[in-house]
Amino acid sequence: MQLERIDQWRARIPRDAGRGMRTEVIAYASERLLEQIRKDLSLEQAMNVATLPGIVGPSLTMPDIHQGYGFPIGGVAATDYQHGVVSPGGVGFDINCGVRLLNTTLTERDVRPRLKELVDQVFRDIPCGTGGKGPFDITAKQLEEALVKGASWMVQQGYGEPRDAEFSEAGGCLPEADADEVSARAKERGRPQLGTIGSGNHFLEIQYVESIHHPEAARAMGLEQGRVVVLLHCGSRGLGHQVCTDFLAEMGAAMKRHNISVPDRQLACVPVQSREGQSYLKAMRAAANFAWANRQGILHLLRASFARLFGKEARIRMLYDVCHNIAKREIHVVDGVKREVLVHRKGATRAFPPNHPEIPQEYRRIGQPVLVPGSMGTASWILVGAEAAMGETFGSVCHGAGRLMSRTAARKGRNAREVQDSLAGRGIIVRSETRDGILEEIPEAYKDVDEVIEVVEGAGLARKVARLRPMGVIKG
Repeated sequence: MQLERIDQWRARIPRDAGRGMRTEVIAYASERLLEQIRKDLSLEQAMNVATLPGIVGPSLTMPDIHQGYGFPIGGVAATDYQHGVVSPGGVGFDINCGVRLLNTTLTERDVRPRLKELVDQVFRDIPCGTGGKGPFDITAKQLEEALVKGASWMVQQGYGEPRDAEFSEAGGCLPEADADEVSARAKERGRPQLGTIGSGNHFLEIQYVESIHHPEAARAMGLEQGRVVVLLHCGSRGLGHQVCTDFLAEMGAAMKRHNISVPDRQLACVPVQSREGQSYLKAMRAAANFAWANRQGILHLLRASFARLFGKEARIRMLYDVCHNIAKREIHVVDGVKREVLVHRKGATRAFPPNHPEIPQEYRRIGQPVLVPGSMGTASWILVGAEAAMGETFGSVCHGAGRLMSRTAARKGRNAREVQDSLAGRGIIVRSETRDGILEEIPEAYKDVDEVIEVVEGAGLARKVARLRPMGVIKG
């Protein structure tokens, strides 16, 4: 692999026609992060992505990149909407896994004395874990409505406020979703899981604003130092996983009919405009809408948890919700020409700049909020999108710190109680449904989120707004 340093923040793998690459790879990473990234196959996966028919612009990797299914996690690729392909591996199994940030009227000083009580209350009220069953008992017909309407359907049922949907990416609903394209098995898996966090790297964190780096943007978001916020990270649960599973099998068989070959079977893909491609996109949009409905359900439950302890003083207001496993039809300028493309963001966050029409009016002057979780023992960041992202990365940045250790390596030789005690000594209370939920997500399992953010800001893709510190963590 020939890796050329472009500058302090970017590196390049030239197009290799012998490998079938149709374009180059641009990697956003510092030298230290590149050393860590080279330890897995993520850059080779990015080179494989560069072979996809109809790819437009470079195959892109963010500084939190690590090895995934087909596409690297932290990868971005755009394909021509009329003549390119769609690949479920470029979205992932957890369709619209995303992050929702909630602002509160409380301060760290208000919450700290009752932190354990609050964490225990939230843990009781919001189901988590692999098979968590949600409190929303919906019918099959209601599920289909949620698949089409997303977060706004939950609000219409009384589970939230209009702002909750309005301040979500795409208004919390992708158009052209079709519940009929979602299999009966996917619906069966998803229906009882509405309003649940799940397991793995999904979480709910009670945090506070440690520092402000962009006062104007912070004011627009209603943030100040010491303010308590809540960061929620989850997705489409079993429903989205089943949609991906269903279509990977279908596309694997369909590629021969479409005369498509790829270097890795995990990159299964079909033309965007094919029957299979359009069916997948309609089902994927429905799964994405389910994820927004799911996060909306959790917000409704969270408001009740805070009210039980802090009464009416504890108002929780939607700040923003952004997804990071999605394929979206967008218009971008490529080589000076506007093109309609399908942007695959796999472990990557949309980061549109100031004045973009898809940003809520309240934030349009500052740019789209970008929410980047770190680890449960370090920090998370709020950024805003910058103009360079539109020119270089199809309006995309990182989605987190990025794994450094496998889940198996993280568990090895460690004791969950010791991890909890160590975090408690740093003022962080952790509750988890399982021992592995703690061990697999230890802070050492992740890259340095501050260094990841330095790369993104240094490259001009986004600007720092605020650094958040965890106080209470709920894990699956």
